[in-house]
Amino acid sequence: MSIKIYNTLTREKQAFQPIEEGKVRMYVCGPTVYNYIHIGNARPAIVFDTVRRYLEYKGFDVNYVLNFTDVDDKIIKTANELGENVFDVSNRYIDAYLEDVSRLGVKKASHNPRVTDTMQDIIHFIESLVEKGYAYEADGDVYFKPRAFEGYGKLSHQSIDELRSGARIQIGEKKDDPLDFALWKAAKEGEISWDSPWGKGRPGWHIECSAMAKKYLGETIDIHAGGQDLTFPHHENEIAQSEANNGKSFANYWMHNGYININNEKMSKSLGNFVLTRDLLAEHDPNVIRFFMLSVHYRHPINFSNDLLESAKNSLERVKTSYQNLEHRKASSTNLDHQADEWLEKIDDFKKRFEAEMDDDINTANAISVLFDLTKEANVYLNQDHTSVEVINLFQETILTFLDILGITIKEEETLLDEVIEELIQERNDARKNRDFNRADEIRDLLKEKGIILEDTPQGVRWKRG
Repeated sequence: MSIKIYNTLTREKQAFQPIEEGKVRMYVCGPTVYNYIHIGNARPAIVFDTVRRYLEYKGFDVNYVLNFTDVDDKIIKTANELGENVFDVSNRYIDAYLEDVSRLGVKKASHNPRVTDTMQDIIHFIESLVEKGYAYEADGDVYFKPRAFEGYGKLSHQSIDELRSGARIQIGEKKDDPLDFALWKAAKEGEISWDSPWGKGRPGWHIECSAMAKKYLGETIDIHAGGQDLTFPHHENEIAQSEANNGKSFANYWMHNGYININNEKMSKSLGNFVLTRDLLAEHDPNVIRFFMLSVHYRHPINFSNDLLESAKNSLERVKTSYQNLEHRKASSTNLDHQADEWLEKIDDFKKRFEAEMDDDINTANAISVLFDLTKEANVYLNQDHTSVEVINLFQETILTFLDILGITIKEEETLLDEVIEELIQERNDARKNRDFNRADEIRDLLKEKGIILEDTPQGVRWKRG
């Protein structure tokens, strides 16, 4: 079965066919780096990293580009407030972003281009649009003319007249039409700027991604992705700029993730209910955060609350426990299970089910349900009197494969016990056999004080560090 992706452009699921066989060109809009990222920024980082991981699992070589907008009004404002230069601010928050998403299991991009490193490409791109009649200069500013581009509005599925009704010309703008948008902004006094054919200035927001996508991926790319809020105007304007300049389709598939709500309210800085990713990472296991983010289909809104995060933690713990129970049982397993082939076939069916869910528009929510079903089946298997090392190994390998696609790791606990802890565990076992439950409880509490948590399982006593 081929992968199907919901394409925002066509508003339907389409079979994924890359431009070049075996290779995928994928561009994801990255952050404007003027502050630490909030969990709304973390969601696309996690979601599209998972898309990339699954494409790679299916054998594709993915050229994954995620950009940084490192010069912008907000960055300049922050720099002025802190008495720093723009580069110090942007470098600090780029490093912070990479640190945060790395902890969330996000793989390093093939390229992380910055606006300030792509300036000449951006200027050349704008020059070409002016020469072709799609853009014009006005007192040092350069504007793009959406009315000159046939098909403007096709991504957001709005007519040009509908879009114009909501457009306004701001004070200081010299554009001909309210719909026109800035490709180049003339420099204000004391502001960071670059030389250009239109005087000193800096790029508008939308042109940056068109230029960077072309430089690193070519004139037509396979997948362009980002948050739902970028559909209009950012991605709509990218299409217009790129297709007007290049004379060909810009991106064949457009993927957008849904919003995050905080306690059933849309997350908003104006409401003061946004959560910084690094604050969340300081309090919670990164794997739990990622598991939570993937528990809802990427196109749907997701509601964040501490209760839901705790539920995700418990769910992931059950998966981890199942894996550890399998490991614990190996010592008493053989290869004499006459039903091994039947179980191996069952596990293979789970793999097919997992892939079917991921093939259907990267449905991680349903794929996680398959993972839960797999661990339940593993627990059923462990209740048998005789178990096979081969079957246990395949259960474990399949669990780890699913988790790796989802970008989640489960740490294997230490297998060697300190001699003192071993003796205490044995003494507790003896106390329980002799029905001396008070002593057994005392030993449990003593070990707990030492940071050792005991778990009584059908396979025996297991322990882990708390």
